[in-house]
Amino acid sequence: MTEQKTIQSVELSVVIPIYNEAECIAISLEEIAGIMRKNDQSWELLAIDDGSSDETPEILKNLTATIPEIRILTLDPNSGQSAAFGVGFRNANGKTIITMDADGQNDPADIPKLLENLKTHDCCFGYRATRRDNFGKRISSKIGNGSRNWVLKESIIDTGCSLKAFPTELARNLTMWHGMHRFLGSLLTMNGASISQIPVNHRHRQLGTSKYTNFGRLKVTIWDLLAVHWMKKRCKQFEVKKG
Repeated sequence: MTEQKTIQSVELSVVIPIYNEAECIAISLEEIAGIMRKNDQSWELLAIDDGSSDETPEILKNLTATIPEIRILTLDPNSGQSAAFGVGFRNANGKTIITMDADGQNDPADIPKLLENLKTHDCCFGYRATRRDNFGKRISSKIGNGSRNWVLKESIIDTGCSLKAFPTELARNLTMWHGMHRFLGSLLTMNGASISQIPVNHRHRQLGTSKYTNFGRLKVTIWDLLAVHWMKKRCKQFEVKKG
């Protein structure tokens, strides 16, 4: 893993895992930067390049000239979205982390709404009220979310939506095993966090291709679900009183 530069003392860290998104990454990051510049809080943009084999690394380097808030972290070899998020969590300099996908389907205009909800809850998760995916993805997502909530006794509406905001201190030391980004709500609540959920915009992918298939995701998620179920059963919630 290599790091491009370090920026200290910021309030918000936008963490974005990226893998072979040469067609759309410049458009996505420039749009995010445009929204963040309207915010009165200081910020950084952590571009986590998950071992891309296309032109993504060169494009990211070029973007630092127009978006100086970018910090580039590179995973070698490609290690998956959970690993990329975990690296972002550990290296974030902001007090609050905002997570997004790199493909442009998350709308950065929703970021202010996420931050507003942090005034009443520890974390805010977006859910895609109107999905812009094909029927197969929509139905598999509905089944997957329902199954996870039934097994884990949770009510996370859309585990696949990457648009989230939460305190860095809650995520800094999370162990992001492969596939754990789909269970981020479970990991955070096991740390005692409260979560609000709001509807967010979901857009059609204009450029590039999806890196997931329904069957490929299902094969690993079943085992991950059983592992998280075991962790939740073994997790104890308690307070520490002094004196």
